[in-house]
Amino acid sequence: MHPFDRAIALSSRAPHHWSAHIEPRWNIGDAPNGGYLQALTIEAMARELEHPDPLTVTTHYIGRVEAGEDAEIIVEPIKDGRSNSVAMASLVQDGREKLRTLGTFTDLDEQTGTTLQRAYPPEFPPPDECLGGDPSEAPFEFVKQFDIRFAPDLAHSSTSEIGGWIRFREDRDPDLASMPLFADGFPPTVFSIGALGWVPTLELTVHFRARPEPGWLQCLFTTHLIRDGHFEEDGVIWDASGRAVAQSRQLARILPQS
Repeated sequence: MHPFDRAIALSSRAPHHWSAHIEPRWNIGDAPNGGYLQALTIEAMARELEHPDPLTVTTHYIGRVEAGEDAEIIVEPIKDGRSNSVAMASLVQDGREKLRTLGTFTDLDEQTGTTLQRAYPPEFPPPDECLGGDPSEAPFEFVKQFDIRFAPDLAHSSTSEIGGWIRFREDRDPDLASMPLFADGFPPTVFSIGALGWVPTLELTVHFRARPEPGWLQCLFTTHLIRDGHFEEDGVIWDASGRAVAQSRQLARILPQS
């Protein structure tokens, strides 16, 4: 089993109650990555709804989650309709709610209707011509799980953008379950303008637009407004075929270095 699939494995404790172990492998420093925590709640909601695929999911981060410890995920189904289902999930640790997720699920294989893509993938150099290093030497456990190649033009610019290519370091194709990881997998955009420090996510929304094809994912993340230490980060993820398979937006806060 791939480490990510093991990290989102759940066991049933009671109706609507699921037990999870927070794997330190997905930490940034000593804090679990926000995309990983969102993926855990998505897995719990998916087990209780008629529709199998997340369509749009929003997570608000309330308190610090401790890695290496167990947590409980409590799911509240809200709607089971013909075309979509809705649920809410709370991750609880030591009796305190640490985050809350609201999700709408559907069956992407059954979707039909008008389709128009104007979000074209950037003209990045191929992965082998982008900037990257040995993942095993990365400073954080989370980063060690991926092969990330940074687009040279963005890596050396002072714009509030970051992008490039990403895939799992160990052999695993991208899928809907892993999209939150990739949506929260690149360094914060504000690092490129010198706003260094701890950057916790306050809220993360991911829209799941299509099932990704196997292979590299291409990502671009952009920030348009930083105010009073808070900034938004908008992302688009394209699969190996050039389809936009996910969009994301998060609100985060820049904490000064101590």
